[in-house]
Amino acid sequence: MTPMPLVIPNVPVGDVAADGVAWIKLNFDSLLDGISAMLVTLVDSISDLLLLPPPLMVVALFTLLALLVRSWGFAVFSLVGTLLIVSMGMWEPAMETLALVLIATLIALLIAIPVGILAARSDTVSAVVRPILDFMQTMPAFVYLVPVVIFFGIGVAPGVCATIIFALPPGVRLTELAIRQVDSETVEAGEAFGGTGWQILRGIQLPLGLPTIMAGVNQVIMLALSMAVVAGLVGAGGLGQVVVSSISTVNVALGFEGGLAVVILAIYLDRVTSAIGQPTGRSLVAVLRSRRDAGRAAMASI
Repeated sequence: MTPMPLVIPNVPVGDVAADGVAWIKLNFDSLLDGISAMLVTLVDSISDLLLLPPPLMVVALFTLLALLVRSWGFAVFSLVGTLLIVSMGMWEPAMETLALVLIATLIALLIAIPVGILAARSDTVSAVVRPILDFMQTMPAFVYLVPVVIFFGIGVAPGVCATIIFALPPGVRLTELAIRQVDSETVEAGEAFGGTGWQILRGIQLPLGLPTIMAGVNQVIMLALSMAVVAGLVGAGGLGQVVVSSISTVNVALGFEGGLAVVILAIYLDRVTSAIGQPTGRSLVAVLRSRRDAGRAAMASI
């Protein structure tokens, strides 16, 4: 006797998602237009600012920053790398990509750091946020381009929004980790001396957690840069557009030059952000620890 086939009812998850996107577009069209205009204005302003001086002046500024935050070796790399971008004719798209990455990173961090702090202070918030971050990190990057194109059309705005969504999770996770990793005895010492929650956060937890938070910033920038290239598919411009154009025309030379410019920009941003963020609140923490130890010594002598 042939067994009856197992019939599993179809759950129209995709249709529900499509209906949700259509509902948002229908009811918040004016808001979406305002967000789009704001994002375009921000990216264009930063891009125009970067392109306003002569390229060699900006190259000199990048090299000076590299020297200040790291070393002579990195400064030499920055000088040679940025001059190579100029010589390949990739300076303008590189600055457009940098502007997009800077705006997307800034907005992502303005969301990620407060959410990470809340998640570190509340297990309930952490439990709610964690599956959302898992969903955002595991969803393929190209999927984000579909709804943002419906919301904002073709251009810079959908590229920025997709980049924010794709790059945001590490900022939240590493901020939460940074706050939770702070020595509990140091926090208790601050509370014992009458520190408020805000004072402890500002004077102890953030300074001690700054290296981990900056690691999150670094990851947000790297993911934003990778997504900014993919966003060239929706007309975001910059190096992403160069790469997409090279694929459509099978232009190996153009694709290699665009990809090399992305690599140079990624290395520069990675090294700069990884060098910034050494703890600045050690003196306050040291004072609290010394007072705690003195108190323990006094109690032991009684």
